[in-house]
Amino acid sequence: MYEAVSGIENRQMNSSKRLRINMQFLKVAFVAFTIIPLLISCVNQKQAVTNLQRNDMMIRISEIEVDSNYLEAYNSILKEEAEASVRLEPGVISIYPMYQKDNPTQIRILEVYANREAYESHLKTPHFQKYKTTTLKMINSLRLVDMEAIDAETMPKIFSKMKE
Repeated sequence: MYEAVSGIENRQMNSSKRLRINMQFLKVAFVAFTIIPLLISCVNQKQAVTNLQRNDMMIRISEIEVDSNYLEAYNSILKEEAEASVRLEPGVISIYPMYQKDNPTQIRILEVYANREAYESHLKTPHFQKYKTTTLKMINSLRLVDMEAIDAETMPKIFSKMKE
């Protein structure tokens, strides 16, 4: 009798084990045939968006001459504006201010935006408006030079090398 019960339990355990294996197989098949293609599609879409963004990028160099009497104040305001723009605005890739070593009143700003819309949006932000209105009297001249990237695909690599 014990052997008969044991045989039934054995068959039930084998049946239960087969059911678990089949369920695991179904889970794997679901992932393989449903989730993996979906993930590949998302990666491809992200790559397409990234390529589109690189093609739509707006790049500009601002050439600014600052009145030497205001240089320290101007640099402080510019630094605050640049930091806020990069931190707060997803479409602002770079606002990188710098000055000529031999002539610190000659400021250059490398501006990179995801697209024209990001630039237009940037102009309306409170931090840019504050910068524009408070520095107006400090600037002797301003020239905006629109640029085109020769190798836009390299740009993400350049920025990815910068670690905080």
